[in-house]
Amino acid sequence: MRIISGNLKGKKLSFLGASKTRPLKDMVRESIFNIIAHSNLINVEINNSEILDLYSGTGSFGIECLSRNAKKVTFVEKDLEATEILKKNINFLSINNKCSIYQDSVEKFLKQKNLKNKFDIFFLDPPFSDNYFIKDLALIKETIDFNKDHLAIIHLEKKSQTNLNEVLNTILVKNYGRSKIIFGRLV
Repeated sequence: MRIISGNLKGKKLSFLGASKTRPLKDMVRESIFNIIAHSNLINVEINNSEILDLYSGTGSFGIECLSRNAKKVTFVEKDLEATEILKKNINFLSINNKCSIYQDSVEKFLKQKNLKNKFDIFFLDPPFSDNYFIKDLALIKETIDFNKDHLAIIHLEKKSQTNLNEVLNTILVKNYGRSKIIFGRLV
């Protein structure tokens, strides 16, 4: 796995070899960033944005954002082994000053943290078998400060039939292999 673009372009990232997490494939990541940059449906830019990367795994999405000049990324990952690899990636790339890492469940993080950040982009990459993230989206609305022109990006299994209407105004849905990427705004 590598960083696709920006000032860290080409740098390799460590990731878990086991099936605990599912790294976001380079092609899918590249497509997400192309959509953010070129879609007239999206009013958010990566440059100078505050990013909240939930279920972050080893951090490929958030690190790609930092490579593309995001202001700051807050990573939340429950799995200890994935968090250790995330820390290793951040140290290797010397981007510690632009990151906060929380090794906790997303729900606990959202309920307990008093963040002063005003977020522009939320990225959620929950386990494919878990629909609990819908409650986490509702918690984001209650507990996190975000800009009016924000963007929520959710990585799900292509065949998932999740109803997000109560928490998200869907802007765009794209399918890539087993993956479905949903772009939207919190309602």
